[in-house]
Amino acid sequence: MLEVRGLRVSYGAAPALSDLDLDVGAGELVGVVGPNGAGKTTLINTLAGLIAPASGRIGLNGTDLARLPSHAFCAAGVAIVPESRRLFSAMTVRENLELGSYLPRAKAERARSLESVIALFPALASRLGTRAGSLSGGQQQMVAIGRALMARPSLLLLDEPSLGLAPAVVETMFAAVRRINAAGVAILLVEQNIGMAMELASRAYVLEEGRVVLQGQAAELMGRPEIRKAYLGLE
Repeated sequence: MLEVRGLRVSYGAAPALSDLDLDVGAGELVGVVGPNGAGKTTLINTLAGLIAPASGRIGLNGTDLARLPSHAFCAAGVAIVPESRRLFSAMTVRENLELGSYLPRAKAERARSLESVIALFPALASRLGTRAGSLSGGQQQMVAIGRALMARPSLLLLDEPSLGLAPAVVETMFAAVRRINAAGVAILLVEQNIGMAMELASRAYVLEEGRVVLQGQAAELMGRPEIRKAYLGLE
């Protein structure tokens, strides 16, 4: 489904991603982990069309998105839940959600998509007319994920969905991520909570300084001493 080959991204003269290869199969949930500054958010934003790569291929179902304008990424089936949510705080929850379904194909399914989002996040049912900026952090994350789902994507990009959330809310959020994936949506999950990411993902990539330094089955990676020591503090 998603096939990234030789991806290179730079900020001026400073390289952010170097010759990066990555795959996500149809309906697969793949994790990307690594320390701060490893290039995780740059990767997500590039795959969403928010950053233009210097070189490389971003293949999605046979189409090279790296050769297309940024708005074509959404039309091709990519949706992003950005770090820090980036909601329109003065707009209502309903208005924020509906922004996700502006393309004709998604707009035609808007009512059904909204029902699905409310079924996934029942707490939003009574808040549709509420300004998004007045919601709790957990509810705002629900809206951010719901907005992406309103686009009816085949590939969902999640950038640090647990950021700033209480542990109990994180559990609820990742239970929803499991349900989204079980419904057939492929997911690329960038997450600093490596334990949760590896529990959710079938496969994972470890990034350091813009390069993939390890990859494999998530359970296998979690069993490696260097991963446990570097990211979990366990010997």
